[in-house]
Amino acid sequence: MDLQEWLLTPRERGNPATRLDARRSDGLSWSTGNEVRPLVHGAEYFGELLAVIRAQRSGDLLLFTDWRGDPDEPLGGAGTEIGTVLCDAARRGVIVKGLVWRSHWDRLSFSERENAHLGAEIEDVGGECLLDMRVRAGGSHHQKFVVARHPGRPERDVAFVGGIDLCHSRHDDAGHGGDPRPQPFAAAYGPTPPWHDVQIAVRGPAVGDVEATFRERWQDPSPLSRSLPGRLRQAARRQDTVADPLPEQLPDPDPRGRSAVQVLRTYPRLRHGYPFAPQGERSIARAYGKALARARSLIYLEDQYLWNEEVCTGFAQALAARPDLRMIAVVPPVPDQDGRLSQPLNEIGRIRAVELLTRAGGDRFALYSVENPAGTPVYVHAKVCVVDDVWAAVGSDNINLRSWTHDSELACAVIDDRSDPREPRDPGGMGDGARVYARDLRLRLAREHLDRPEEGADDDLLPSRAAFEAFARCAAALDAWHAGGRRGPRPPGRLRTCPLPRLSRTAAGLASAAARILADPDGRPRAMRRARSF
Repeated sequence: MDLQEWLLTPRERGNPATRLDARRSDGLSWSTGNEVRPLVHGAEYFGELLAVIRAQRSGDLLLFTDWRGDPDEPLGGAGTEIGTVLCDAARRGVIVKGLVWRSHWDRLSFSERENAHLGAEIEDVGGECLLDMRVRAGGSHHQKFVVARHPGRPERDVAFVGGIDLCHSRHDDAGHGGDPRPQPFAAAYGPTPPWHDVQIAVRGPAVGDVEATFRERWQDPSPLSRSLPGRLRQAARRQDTVADPLPEQLPDPDPRGRSAVQVLRTYPRLRHGYPFAPQGERSIARAYGKALARARSLIYLEDQYLWNEEVCTGFAQALAARPDLRMIAVVPPVPDQDGRLSQPLNEIGRIRAVELLTRAGGDRFALYSVENPAGTPVYVHAKVCVVDDVWAAVGSDNINLRSWTHDSELACAVIDDRSDPREPRDPGGMGDGARVYARDLRLRLAREHLDRPEEGADDDLLPSRAAFEAFARCAAALDAWHAGGRRGPRPPGRLRTCPLPRLSRTAAGLASAAARILADPDGRPRAMRRARSF
């Protein structure tokens, strides 16, 4: 396979200022020879992260970025709270450096207090965790990754990339009983909201690319807050505002797997831009555009939002252009917060996006939500897209405008060099030859949603048409069981046909007017949408 047909060239990335595309002598904007493993749900990710950090010793390097960090969230049992584990590492001599979003005010239901607490705990024992507000107005640093480097032991080097924050509500597993330490959430999800999420563990040369992304942000000489009130508040709280130097970056780990990995980002365009992205970066959006243009058989998507027409245009164009192409989208049934001012705009955005995709694909587009065995809706926080079982992306970015233009985001696009030996030779097969990693990722997620065994029993899901129909049958059976008063045995599976939001005529009219005049479906004033082209 010619990887350049699927992955972005340095020119297509559109950001000549980044060091990412100049790191390798071959001039490629991706690395090969990586081992990539999906970690589905917080419990699996947290357990592996805990083992990696506890194995680090003096002189090792631990770098992390996060949208929100709760120091009392346990990675395992008692004594494994995130703050405790990071502080213990720093006491052992591990070089611990973190960047977390400084956030808006806590009264707006964001994360400033928790992030400040985590930063203070780490710095008290010799680590360094900076509160970073170098974002556009109303934006955030949304990247969620961890890099562990080990001088003299490069075989242990690993980067974790995806959608899982180190905070409350994320510690769930496939049973979806929820995290016993929940954050405030919409009532529909119950007292401990079930949480579906995905991170990946990357080992091999791509670890150096993820680390380079951290270093670009860490070495930015700009003040950590771009507003005078923010700087004054940091000074009043005696918060660290100057990043200490990092040790020189080690050589990339040796190849150890079969996957090409391309690190993709979103950075907004700022008046005084980032030195590593003076005009911003839209490589996530551009990578989706390139991959979707090659889609022939099946687009499988799991996303927290899916509520913007502009962002969904590429999906719609692919569906309209390819009469055999199908799309499955798995999303939360309702937004995460009750009564938020942006909620009607979010709901209008979901309605418009789904209508656009339905016009383009008709019954070849299907929208589902997930519930746990008790019938409680599952909050889908994953950010996963698999195209034709060839190209698979996992990251922090959602299918909404702010993730593609406004916030900082990080994702990895992965293409395995191994053809799947089970590749079906029928018209329902994947168009460009399924790859092992992408197909295994899709099948693992499908098995969970269909209540199938962890391994095997999925050959019928290999052809795209059969997979599409299996999801439809599962959702129809469970919908009918609920509609019939839940009488008789519960059908297998967890999929429900996802309803579109129901707005009163007045609410819908007001939200539509606001969306046209004042804001987009992500709840941001239109003035914040400048330079949004992908």
